[in-house]
Amino acid sequence: MMDQEEQLFYEIKDQLIGENPSVTGGKMMSSQAIKYKNKVLAFYHKKEMVFKLGKEFDPVDYGLKDYQLLSPFKKKAPMAGWFQVAFSEHQKWDDLARYALMHLSKEIDGK
Repeated sequence: MMDQEEQLFYEIKDQLIGENPSVTGGKMMSSQAIKYKNKVLAFYHKKEMVFKLGKEFDPVDYGLKDYQLLSPFKKKAPMAGWFQVAFSEHQKWDDLARYALMHLSKEIDGK
């Protein structure tokens, strides 16, 4: 049985896939992911969601309190532009996924 964090991730993923034919599911670091034109925009990891929001994204301006930069490698710096957001901020997950989709589509499509 899925926990509530994972269930919310799948609801967001299914919603975005249903709204945009260029959005698909996939994997990122062996975790379930949401992709736009085969590039990951968000994924589920350890009861949290990770979003590619870009280096210019300011989490404080967005009202985020419980987040960190994604840092999957012990001897490397955190991944710039990737934000790991705790379930305590789950009410913002859908908006953040949509922001990540908008950011990535601009990056890929140039619009």
